[in-house]
Amino acid sequence: MPEATNEARPGRANRVAKLPPRERILDAAEELFHAEGIRGVGVQAVADRAGTTKAALYRHFGTKDALVAQWLLIVAADYVAAFDRVEARWPDEPLAQVRGIAAFVVDTLPSLSHRGCPFINSLAELPDRDHPARRVVEEHKARQLRRLTAMCAAAGLTDPEGAAAEITFALEGAQVSAQNGSVDRIGERLVACVDAVLARHAA
Repeated sequence: MPEATNEARPGRANRVAKLPPRERILDAAEELFHAEGIRGVGVQAVADRAGTTKAALYRHFGTKDALVAQWLLIVAADYVAAFDRVEARWPDEPLAQVRGIAAFVVDTLPSLSHRGCPFINSLAELPDRDHPARRVVEEHKARQLRRLTAMCAAAGLTDPEGAAAEITFALEGAQVSAQNGSVDRIGERLVACVDAVLARHAA
């Protein structure tokens, strides 16, 4: 394992060494797919980083495509957890929930500026609409939009579907802008954008 990786994530080698083989492979995939892209990383590289073999990787995941899909399911779970957290923190305040989701995205922007959004990056690398990993991304985004729409409806907005779509545009646009460095004060602008949408659709 390269020294730079160990320095960037102190204790990673010891932590990963204690994981079962399947989790080691997923950890290695996360490191490599994020840093080098899906197409730039071969199965052997993942196996080497995980300290295992290609045979073990195929035994656990079957194909590289299935491994990519499983990795993206884990990434998507972070966003599901963020929605769960804001709903638990503000159980009767849907407007606060929407703002909480915007704040979560703002918090992710610094990391996106270095490595990019894994969903956006993956879609760019996977043009085949039937690829299992692409379906994971599309299903995740549809589920996220449904939850955001439900929050907007609970807040009594005049057009919850339209408000949720506009907020989604703002969230996605902020992530792309963080990745390409085209806009300054992205977090501040994103919060202002979301507040403007909520105000415009207020009953």
